[in-house]
Amino acid sequence: MNAQVNRLAEVGSFLPLAATEEFEIKVPASIANLGPGFETLAVAVQLYATLRVKKMPGNGGLQFSSVDGGGGREKAIERAYRYLAGEKVGQLPSLSVEVSNEIPLQGGLGGRAAATVAGLRLYDSVAGVLSVQELLQAACALGCNPDNAAASLLGGLTLSCRLPDESVYATRFPWPEALGLVVLTPSGPPSGARPRAELPDSISRADVVFNLQRVALLLQILRSGDFALLKHALEDRVHQPSRQERVPGLSEAFELRHPDLLGICLSGSGPSIVALAERNLREIGKMLTDVYQRAGIACQMRVLDVHQERSAYSKIFRSGLLCCS
Repeated sequence: MNAQVNRLAEVGSFLPLAATEEFEIKVPASIANLGPGFETLAVAVQLYATLRVKKMPGNGGLQFSSVDGGGGREKAIERAYRYLAGEKVGQLPSLSVEVSNEIPLQGGLGGRAAATVAGLRLYDSVAGVLSVQELLQAACALGCNPDNAAASLLGGLTLSCRLPDESVYATRFPWPEALGLVVLTPSGPPSGARPRAELPDSISRADVVFNLQRVALLLQILRSGDFALLKHALEDRVHQPSRQERVPGLSEAFELRHPDLLGICLSGSGPSIVALAERNLREIGKMLTDVYQRAGIACQMRVLDVHQERSAYSKIFRSGLLCCS
């Protein structure tokens, strides 16, 4: 990857994409797995890591500041930027970067991937030499999960697949506009959603078939907009059973019943829990919040829409108004 980046850098000569001196980068959070789609499916949601960037005199400088909870992700952003820039970083314009981050740390909402993608987009905004596929490869080379990285880059519902040569293929599907998401995130440090190393080393053929059937069903349901079987399509036997006892409220959430509740799943490895519904989302969110309150656990409830577009940068006029790129 580095050799490829260096070659592209020489071809691109680091000419900026825009003459504007200020621009903004917004990268969405993501909900991965969606039940049976372990390390395969993810959806981008309207919760953002945002960079407001100003070009400064000179070359090679990179200055960060944080606002509105932006702290904690600057290192990941800078690491991704410098990974692509490599030894050519001194030829890039100096930048002042203000980071604002709505994505909770360790919430299971793809915060690390969003920050990494933001750093890659920051490089791309001033160098303009990489395709989305190359940005995805870079994100995975930096340790991001392909599902989260694909959703943060492409928007919408994404399917990712690691190929035999270790490259990652990803594609995007539209998410049905009628289907909203309620996300419950426990406050404070996560109680220990089970890391991948602690998941079972093997699963039975019956469980493999169970999950394959539900991934296929889930994709068909999201394509057709007929949500009658969505609850069953979100069922999983690969990762959620192992995490259920370690994620607060998950077992109780699976037992909730409401006429408008279409299904519940874990977001990534947790601890956030996601409920899907077409209507009465805040009422459903109140039900989930009550589960946490009964357990004596503080939490934050969010009603989120899906981010359907690719992450990119927008020019900022000096008046502060945004213009779509």
